[in-house]
Amino acid sequence: MRTGERGVFPAFYAHAVPGPAKDLLGSKRSPCWVERFDVQFLGSVEVPCHQGNGILCAAMQKIATARKLTVHLRPPASCDLEISLRGVKLSLSGGGPEFQRCSHFFQMKNISFCGCHPRNSCYFGFITKHPLLSRFACHVFVSQESMRPVAQSVGRAFLEYYQEHLAYACPTEDIYLE
Repeated sequence: MRTGERGVFPAFYAHAVPGPAKDLLGSKRSPCWVERFDVQFLGSVEVPCHQGNGILCAAMQKIATARKLTVHLRPPASCDLEISLRGVKLSLSGGGPEFQRCSHFFQMKNISFCGCHPRNSCYFGFITKHPLLSRFACHVFVSQESMRPVAQSVGRAFLEYYQEHLAYACPTEDIYLE
């Protein structure tokens, strides 16, 4: 094996090994995969822009400041966050009468940015575009542990969604006009 020559035993013991499991199973997941996370919903706020960590952090700060005043009257609602290729579904329960058995679904095409707070990864938010108007909102969540797995899950869903739908939106075929 040190000489670099191939023979019966070096070929048997030293050969190319496929990378992680995604190389063996294909890099795409089944279109019906869903990841679930138990988090707490802090609130939503309208934001001026559709992306950027500065916009996300400012929205988190605004919601956290407003929640500090009312946290003892209205505790954060428990939320089941479901992430799939179709989008993000929030199923809220608790936190007051307005959140009893409430559910919202955000299509992946309307999600423009997501991430954790850079100094406290227990806070996570994502920015959505209104389906018809040129308005944007940031939705903020908190958990006792790091929310980085949530951000990574939304990032993977976003990437796979756009890889799948980019062929329809921007075909790479050459079109010849006669």
